[in-house]
Amino acid sequence: METLRVYGAALSPMSAWQILQGVETLPLRMERHCSNALKVAQFLQQHPRVGWVNYPGLPDHPQHALVQRQMRGASGLLAFGVKGGVAAGVRFIESVQFLSHLANIGDTRTLVIHPASTTHRQLEPDQQLAAGVKPDMVRLSVGLEHIDDILWDLDQALHASGDIA
Repeated sequence: METLRVYGAALSPMSAWQILQGVETLPLRMERHCSNALKVAQFLQQHPRVGWVNYPGLPDHPQHALVQRQMRGASGLLAFGVKGGVAAGVRFIESVQFLSHLANIGDTRTLVIHPASTTHRQLEPDQQLAAGVKPDMVRLSVGLEHIDDILWDLDQALHASGDIA
């Protein structure tokens, strides 16, 4: 008991309750993450400002069959390429209004980042490519918001990414 009291090796009741709530609602949240991400990926595939989409829930992804066999949904995480390279990627990030510009993943909010200009900025271009970071790549962790809100912000930011002077 002394170890628990002195070092806090046990959760507080409130922390335990919050974890329990999160675990109990995880299947519902994952269903929404995956559903929204698939709709986002399909939207991005058709967008004229997008060069490529990497999402295992799409039929043309190399691991799609495996995902279909082993999972209930592909995931809430995807990557895509904004036509115009680094400058367009940066402009896209600067133009989002609803999405959150954060490097995290798995939040209830939709999070977006341009790794070449943020998390991998310190690397040389060839090192970025070796790490799988293309100059035009944007990473999305799709959240639980209404899909119309997510798609609206993506669309307006993509259009703004083409307005580079």
